[in-house]
Amino acid sequence: MSRTEPITTIKPLSGWRVLVPRGGPWGDSVAGMLRRQGAVPVIAPLINFAPSHDPADLESAFAALAEGAFDWITLTSATTVDVLYAYRAEIPATTKVAAVGETTAAALQAAGYRVDLVPDRDNSAAGMAEQIMALEPEPRDILTLRSETAKPVLTQTLTAAGHRVRSVVAYRTVGVPVTERIAADVRSGRINAILVTSGSVAEQVREQFPEIPDSTIVAAIGPLTATDARAAGLTVDAVAAPQTIEALIDAVAQFPLPYATEELAP
Repeated sequence: MSRTEPITTIKPLSGWRVLVPRGGPWGDSVAGMLRRQGAVPVIAPLINFAPSHDPADLESAFAALAEGAFDWITLTSATTVDVLYAYRAEIPATTKVAAVGETTAAALQAAGYRVDLVPDRDNSAAGMAEQIMALEPEPRDILTLRSETAKPVLTQTLTAAGHRVRSVVAYRTVGVPVTERIAADVRSGRINAILVTSGSVAEQVREQFPEIPDSTIVAAIGPLTATDARAAGLTVDAVAAPQTIEALIDAVAQFPLPYATEELAP
């Protein structure tokens, strides 16, 4: 009688340490995905939001949202979702939710919100405006939430098409310094991959990690983020296609585990 030897399945990211640049529900969700692939996630939030200079306007908009004043709400970044979550904003069933890109959509779902529309061709503010206009030929009431520095492309395009748009600054983006241990782990190569999920994250990666070893994989979620990352001075090794967290993790998994001088350090 022969004995069958157990089959050991090696997960694609076994042995990897991957920097997750955002915290909160989104960061926890991404960390869970990485663990299922065998990686050790290192959650190191690089950006956060600061209150807008007109918090009363934001609070008024959220009150109107909860009362059902809007047919649509648009969100163009995961940080905007952080603001929704922090304010415990209520989105009624009568209001449709549009998210630019899978990162924003994933952040919404992780925070317990639904997603009704993600642009299927152009993951940008212009692409979102195009699809909303195609779906809504008649004027609608739309709430657009944006950062202080965002260009008003979405608001201007929808307004020009005849929609009634309330544009509100939801936040200001600020950098969050990492601990010296994480900075040292990046310098040494102990962090094997860095996920870059937005232009703001790319800027913080460049600023906080000026010495990234050539062996460290820098992975961007989609071509627009990759362009922003290169403009910030980063060397991009992998670009996710499609623009989803799953595809971003898969893109990293295509590389062999980089050698790190302190990989076996306790």
